Amino acid sequence: MKKFNINIHQNSFWYIVTYSGIIVLFVLVGIFPLYHYNSNLIEDNKKLKNQIEEQKKLGPAYLTLLKTMNNKDSHVLPNPEKTTILRGETGKFQDDVRMIAGKAGLTMVSLKPDLSTLAGSSTSLLHNIVLKGEFANFRKMLIGLEAVPYLDRIEEISILQYPDSLEFRMKIWIAIK
Repeated sequence: MKKFNINIHQNSFWYIVTYSGIIVLFVLVGIFPLYHYNSNLIEDNKKLKNQIEEQKKLGPAYLTLLKTMNNKDSHVLPNPEKTTILRGETGKFQDDVRMIAGKAGLTMVSLKPDLSTLAGSSTSLLHNIVLKGEFANFRKMLIGLEAVPYLDRIEEISILQYPDSLEFRMKIWIAIK
């Protein structure tokens, strides 16, 4: 094998080593930090893009929440002036309860006035009500009942669980003249 022999002048050799060192130093000091800085910027950019996408997806839900928060009427429960109803018009309560239950999505099983509470000079009449449906609908029913001005009080509520639905039993007193 032939020996590969390069004849380089000693000053030229040192120039090559010096300039090569400067290039390596430039790469180590300038290009690598710049590369890491750019890769960090790219990662930050990706995070910001993901946050923007999340904001776009959650924007409609946020607007709905804002509208709900700004709608003061949705937080106010009905609280009408309490009145009484004439004894002859007590059947109106049954119609009102059926209408409220229908709006709430509950099924009316029974609605019976307890006529023994009507005897004498009583100022209240007891109604026994049985409903079937879901608990969220029962909440709507209670809110609707609160809007009835001649409702005196709800004495008792019992909830029974059945395989197909819940059964709600209530004893409600109405104020009569």
